[in-house]
Amino acid sequence: MARRKKEPPDTHRARISAAAQRLFSERGVTSVTVDDIAREAGYSKATLYVYFQDKEEIVRLLVLRSMELLRDSIRQALAGEDGVQRQYRGICLALERFQEQYPYYFESALGRIPLDFAGAPQNMPPVEQEIFQVGEAINRDIAGLLEEGIRTGQFRADLQVLPTVFAFWAGLSGLIRMASDKSEYIELVMKRSRREFLDYSYDLLYRSIAAEPEQEAKTDG
Repeated sequence: MARRKKEPPDTHRARISAAAQRLFSERGVTSVTVDDIAREAGYSKATLYVYFQDKEEIVRLLVLRSMELLRDSIRQALAGEDGVQRQYRGICLALERFQEQYPYYFESALGRIPLDFAGAPQNMPPVEQEIFQVGEAINRDIAGLLEEGIRTGQFRADLQVLPTVFAFWAGLSGLIRMASDKSEYIELVMKRSRREFLDYSYDLLYRSIAAEPEQEAKTDG
């Protein structure tokens, strides 16, 4: 215990949040108590409250981490590819890997974000402001891809950028969840592998926003 007291506060917060993440992943957020988290981390409940105000603060910290990881994954995908279509594909695969490596963070980042929108973002608590800012940065990165596709004529000119960003996330996250949850059905009934299903679905979404190819002029009969 003496060694622990000498450790910096961030070390304790990291240990506690890691314990919370394990429990949330196994049992869900609502069924886990502060007592459970303290016990899992090897702290007393009183000591836990030295580093976190309540369970909600731990949840918000984990949401922030999930958003930061997702942002970094997307930016790496965008930087690693050239061209709108290849960057789109890179984002699809990055999100897929993110779900496989960090299933709890995937659900945290793409689920309901616990932010208070009653006032302006600058009036939110600091952690909520950070979550909001990271989320907006992700939206801007995807919006930039859409705007480039519209500018170069690869995406439909009538796309509304922000609604399309949200539709993009809803479509991709839903497909990745379904491919994970329904893999046996996909293989037995569709006669496709999970990989084949996802590749087909990614292409289907892309074609829904792609510009129509120019129609060949009809020859006179």
